[in-house]
Amino acid sequence: MVFTGFALARFTWDNRPVAEIAAVQQESAVANRSASPGAVVVAGLWREFGERAVLRDVSFELPGGATLAILGPNGAGKTTLLRVLATLLRPTSGTVSVLDCELPRQAWRARGRIGYLGHEPLLYRDLTCAENLRFQARLYGLPSEDEERIDSLLNQVRMSRRADELVRNLSAGMVQRVAVCRAVLHEPELLLLDEPRSHLDPEAAALVEPLIGSAPGRSRALVTHDVEAGLAEADLVLALRAGGAVAYAGAADGLSAGDARAIYGGRP
Repeated sequence: MVFTGFALARFTWDNRPVAEIAAVQQESAVANRSASPGAVVVAGLWREFGERAVLRDVSFELPGGATLAILGPNGAGKTTLLRVLATLLRPTSGTVSVLDCELPRQAWRARGRIGYLGHEPLLYRDLTCAENLRFQARLYGLPSEDEERIDSLLNQVRMSRRADELVRNLSAGMVQRVAVCRAVLHEPELLLLDEPRSHLDPEAAALVEPLIGSAPGRSRALVTHDVEAGLAEADLVLALRAGGAVAYAGAADGLSAGDARAIYGGRP
């Protein structure tokens, strides 16, 4: 059975009841949706594992409603960065603000307003697709009538006929489609997407695009190795070198595909 740490951690954070957390998060969402100066603000972020630095002095800002493409070779710290933003890892030093919540101190306020899609689907293999989504809905404090939303999401990704099938019996692409549904179930203000189209064939990728793709007012931080596509769909780019240092942080039209690919090759 897979531990869905992102959602389950809400049971114990600050020892607050789930219902109380959900209520506060909903109030915060209403208060900050138009007032927040940036969906994400990071300054001087370092993240170390023991003596090894994975992120080195990373700074950037993602305005609300914009898309940030995060590029870089394996070992550049891209996944680690998303996990910090998703409140799954604490910064070693530096400041991180997500949806106007200071991390890690106010992580419990931000969690229910983030949709995180990582390398692991965060689904229980011994539950059905529908059971997983119902469980997640309860964790987020969603009303019981959101059963209609679960049905709608599964229909959008063409998984309605597999709704009552155990996750362990699904192909990797089908699991990814259900994971997309999980990530957007609570209509998050910020999407954190780590190679979200992995395992998806072109048709399946097109199915999930309305849920996680670029859209007016949708804030996204997207890790991708598809340089051309990432530059095309992003407003901003954060390019990291191997070892976690920033190679480029700025507008997407300020970095060419050739320069981005050079960063993967280790050239300045």
